[in-house]
Amino acid sequence: MPTVSQKSFRLVMGTALGSVCLIVFTGALVRLTGSGLGCSDWPRCNETKFVDVSTGHTMIEQVNRLFTGVVSASVIAAVLLSYFRKPRRADLVKLSWGLIIGVLAQVVIGGIVVLTGLNPFANMAHFLVSIILITNAFVLYRRSMSDAPSIYIRRLASGSSSMLLPLAVLSALAIVTGTVVTATGPHAGDEDAVRFGFALTSVARLHGVAVMLTVAFIVFLAVKARKWSDKRFSEAVQTLLIVACFQGAIGYTQYFTGVPVILVAAHIIGAVSFWLAICNVLIEESHS
Repeated sequence: MPTVSQKSFRLVMGTALGSVCLIVFTGALVRLTGSGLGCSDWPRCNETKFVDVSTGHTMIEQVNRLFTGVVSASVIAAVLLSYFRKPRRADLVKLSWGLIIGVLAQVVIGGIVVLTGLNPFANMAHFLVSIILITNAFVLYRRSMSDAPSIYIRRLASGSSSMLLPLAVLSALAIVTGTVVTATGPHAGDEDAVRFGFALTSVARLHGVAVMLTVAFIVFLAVKARKWSDKRFSEAVQTLLIVACFQGAIGYTQYFTGVPVILVAAHIIGAVSFWLAICNVLIEESHS
């Protein structure tokens, strides 16, 4: 039976992680270019063609759908190689199957988004499941080193690990409230798409409060971490703080400049980067 080296397996896991992050951005481009209903049907592009690139909007939507195939191939490879990795590890096999489940869920939700005319709840679910999928892929990538940690959540100095829970909760709250703002504001993917009936200023303030609480706690954690002997953790928190500040700056700039497309795109990239930085803080490191 063929076997796969730990190095090769880790390379494939890195590819899978990169692909699930990249498709968040390609999906955002569909929305930001008004191409959300470029393909009016699912899984076909329309009633007459399975694949259609006859207009700019259909081409953009079609490229995003086709990139799903790249993501699917990478997660299928992850599952297959998890069985051929030497030595085989049950945790890596289970996490690889988690990617399959996540991608299948995204395919179904993507279909619901199209068939419901870009329903804002479906769009929110699409992004939030992407965050879960990214988390799964990050954990899999980190644990794919030769010496797997016995735990999943980072172990800190005595009694300090409990501080990671509020960080996770506040960060998740910032992400969720951000999707509410997105589902309320412009750039829905189509000019006729249904939006939430909230006042944009109100949900933006709510999101802003969640962000400020998150950043404040990260600052608090960064100060505490400097007193501990765990240099890697301190560096991870400092990186998170930098990413969070940049993301917050982009968010406020886009709000006060009329939500231009280029800044919205940067904010989406920042959201993925922020969540990767959160995972880097929360997830226990492997050691080769």
